[in-house]
Amino acid sequence: MKLGRILYLGGARSGKSHAAESRLADLDTTYVATSLADAADPEWEQRVHRHRARRPAHWKTVETLDLPSVILEASEERPVLIDCLTLWLSRTLDQHIPWSENPSKVDCEPIETAIHNLATAVGQAAGGVVMVSNEVGSGIVPEFASGRLFRDLLGMCNAQVAAQCDEVNLVVAGCVLPIKPQRN
Repeated sequence: MKLGRILYLGGARSGKSHAAESRLADLDTTYVATSLADAADPEWEQRVHRHRARRPAHWKTVETLDLPSVILEASEERPVLIDCLTLWLSRTLDQHIPWSENPSKVDCEPIETAIHNLATAVGQAAGGVVMVSNEVGSGIVPEFASGRLFRDLLGMCNAQVAAQCDEVNLVVAGCVLPIKPQRN
């Protein structure tokens, strides 16, 4: 069966990364890490190390924010696993938004364009693409404008990517719940 384009959504520590990794464990996968280790944050470095340690040795790791290019290189023989869109968006925002300014006055066009380009690449992918992202829209409304902006943009990103996927799964407490089942 063709792998297709798959999105795993869920909250923090819900098991979404594990579900995505398990799906591809036996395949020659290109793992796209969207986060970087940060020597100034030992706890974050430990998280990155744990993610690296649990990947199969035969996987190729790429650390990049240029997701469309990697997605368009995906094949059935070498699918792509992106973990995760949440960190990709966070780092993309950091590149384009001066957080010292009022977030309600920030020009979001570059971010919206990046999200559109990502979703377009997912829709054009010829090979298997599995993505992981956080579902943040079910929680409380963030107190600060920057948090609301991030939540809104991630919701937009998840919706646009999900629209291009053959399969979308919500992961809750380690349970994978199909919300857009793949059609054979």
